[in-house]
Amino acid sequence: MTKRKRRVLSIVLVMVLSISMGLSANATSISDAEEKAAELEEQKKKAEADKASLTDQINAIAVKASETQEKLNTKAAEIDEAQNKLVEAKLVETKQYDDMKLRIKYMYESGESQFLEILMKSENMADFISNAEYVQEVSSYDRGMLTEYQNTVKKVEAQEVALQSEYDEITVMQEELAAKHDEVQALLDDSNTKLADIESEIGDNAETLEKLKQEAANVAANASSGSGTFTPGGGNVVSGNGYFTNPCPSAYISSEFGPRSLDGRTYHYGRDYAAGEGTPTYAAAAGTVIMAGWAGTAGNWVVIDHGNGLVTKYMHHSAVCVSAGQSVAKGQQIGRVGNTGHSFGAHLHFQVEKNGSPVDPRGYL
Repeated sequence: MTKRKRRVLSIVLVMVLSISMGLSANATSISDAEEKAAELEEQKKKAEADKASLTDQINAIAVKASETQEKLNTKAAEIDEAQNKLVEAKLVETKQYDDMKLRIKYMYESGESQFLEILMKSENMADFISNAEYVQEVSSYDRGMLTEYQNTVKKVEAQEVALQSEYDEITVMQEELAAKHDEVQALLDDSNTKLADIESEIGDNAETLEKLKQEAANVAANASSGSGTFTPGGGNVVSGNGYFTNPCPSAYISSEFGPRSLDGRTYHYGRDYAAGEGTPTYAAAAGTVIMAGWAGTAGNWVVIDHGNGLVTKYMHHSAVCVSAGQSVAKGQQIGRVGNTGHSFGAHLHFQVEKNGSPVDPRGYL
């Protein structure tokens, strides 16, 4: 195998390896994104389960709080009723006491002086009742009724105290429920925030995954574009008297080699031949095709090694007519004008390099 053929083979292998590595790297990225999507879905399920559990707790607390509030309302009504009964009992007791005093006054005014002495000696109502037992003029009915009313007052007072104690206990329970509700609500709010973040991340990851898949599809399409855009060439066309023949004789020059301002670039490293899409392009000189196919910004291109460090590049084809490793003659058709890669209209970008550096093609035409 000649040195030139070994070099061509090496370049082709590097290109294939690069494409393979690109596909592999993309696949890994897609795999990572798909794995992340699965993890995020698991996180979402757990977050939704946590949210459901906390929501159930909130609802249970709300039901309990409602029941407790009903108990409080009932107990408050019972306390009000007891207070009313106490007031009523005290009024009855006071009236009974006043009635007894009136009867005693009547007896006194009727001449019964002993009642006045008893009244004056009594220090309180209980003492009065005890002393009055010795006075036959005070009826046993009055004594019995007064005692009954006093017992009723004591009973109602005890009932009110018990009801207030129960009310206080229920109030404490209600406060504890309110605190628990606030605690669970805070957890629920945090869970909602976490769930929203996860859903947002799922959306972002899904978008990233879709982009990666699209990129992988593009890489795969680009990898096969050399054979997919291959088309048979026509006969040889040689024009001019230079070392190179015109690579696209039916076109007009739209941009020369050298400084220019176009698309943010300040220097043009080739010569542009504007022509209708599908116009034939030709090898500028005899040589060996080292690349033929897709090359990113160059679109579908052909690269020919002419020996002695001289290389020509033909970019933006719609289709190519040669393949890597093929020997071509001067003026042999190598492709058709296109608008692929980084291009703003159908044209052939013809670039000449000497020992790896771009040179003005006009020096060889």
